[in-house]
Amino acid sequence: MSTPVRRLPHIDALKAIAAQVIVLHHLVSYGPIARAAHEVMPWLAGALHQYGRMAVQVFLVVGGYLSARGLSPRGKALQVGVPELLWRRYLRLTLPFLAAVGLTLGASSLVAASWPELVPGEVTAGQLLAHALLLHDVLGFEALTVGAWYVAIDLQLFALLVGLLWVARSGWRHPSRLVVGPVLVAGGVLASAFVFNRQPSLDAWGLYFFVSYGLGALVHWLGLWTHRRLGLVALALAMGTALALDWRDRLALALLTALALAWAQQRHSAGLPLVSARWAERLARAATPSYALFLLHFPVLLITNGLLAHGQSQGWAPTATAGAVALLATWALANVLARPFHRWVEAPAARWDPLAWLPRLRTA
Repeated sequence: MSTPVRRLPHIDALKAIAAQVIVLHHLVSYGPIARAAHEVMPWLAGALHQYGRMAVQVFLVVGGYLSARGLSPRGKALQVGVPELLWRRYLRLTLPFLAAVGLTLGASSLVAASWPELVPGEVTAGQLLAHALLLHDVLGFEALTVGAWYVAIDLQLFALLVGLLWVARSGWRHPSRLVVGPVLVAGGVLASAFVFNRQPSLDAWGLYFFVSYGLGALVHWLGLWTHRRLGLVALALAMGTALALDWRDRLALALLTALALAWAQQRHSAGLPLVSARWAERLARAATPSYALFLLHFPVLLITNGLLAHGQSQGWAPTATAGAVALLATWALANVLARPFHRWVEAPAARWDPLAWLPRLRTA
C-alpha cells in the first residue's frame, strides 16, 4: 500500500465512504436480513434502500479524476500506447470480478435449497463468456452478481476517456493540442448531460454515465488552470442548466461530489492538511480494499441470508434483533474478507500480464 504522504486523503475518504454505503444498500435490499433491518430501523433502512445505490456516482467521479490524473497529469496529450492501457485496465477490473463471480456462484449453490429466489437459473457458457468480456448488459444476459454493470461501465468509461485523449494526440499538430484533450472531454460531458444521460435505455453504455466520469476528469485539469474558479463556475452553471432541464438525483450528487473534490484538491495543492497524518493512514487502509469489498460482499450476504433462511425452514423464527445482528456480522465479515481478497486476488491482477511477451502491445 502506498504511504499516506503519496496518497490523497480526500480521495481515500470518498472511496471508503461510498464503498460502505453500497454494501449497506445491498444488505437492506435482499433476504431475511433486509426484512429485519426494515423492521428494526425503518427510516434508515428505507433511505439506504432507496438512495444508497447513488453512492456509485461518487466512484464514477473519483474514477474520472484518478484516470485523468494518471493519463494526462498536466493536461497534455496522451503519452502511452492505447492498446496497452486498455489491456491493463481490462485485466485489473476483470480478473478480480471473475473471481467474485465464481464465489457468488459457489455461495448460490450452497443456499439454493433455502433461498432459491436469488439463485440464478441455469448458467450458460455464453453468459459466462459475456461476463468475462464485460458485455453481459450489452448482450442482454442476466447479471450473475450485483454490481456487475458497474465493472463493465468502468471499462467503457476508461476507454472513452483514452479515446478522446488519443484523438487529441493524433488529430492536432498545433501547440494548442495540450488543451484539446480536456476540451474534448468537456464536450463529452455536455453531450452526456444534455442528451445521453436523459435516455434510460442507454444505461448499459458508458455514454450514459460519462457526465459523472468526465466531471471528475475536468476537476483535475481545472485544478491546473490559473482561472480554476471561473472554470468551476462555468461547469456548475452548465450542470445546473442540465438539471433544470431534466432533474436527476444522480447527476446532482455527481456535481456535488465534483465540487467537493475541487475544494479538497485546492487545499491539498496549497499544502493545507485535510486530516492529520494518523487519519490519513486510516483512510488509506479503509480505501485500499474498496473494490475488493464491492466485489466480495454479495457472496458473503448470500451465505448469511441463506443461514437465516435455513433456520426459518427448520421451524426457527428469527427475531428482528437476530436479523439486525446478522446484518452487522455480515457487514463486518465482508470488510474483514475484503483485505485478503485485495492482497491475494486484486493486487496480483493489477500486476499480471499474460500477453507481456507480445511486443506489439508496447509503445517505445
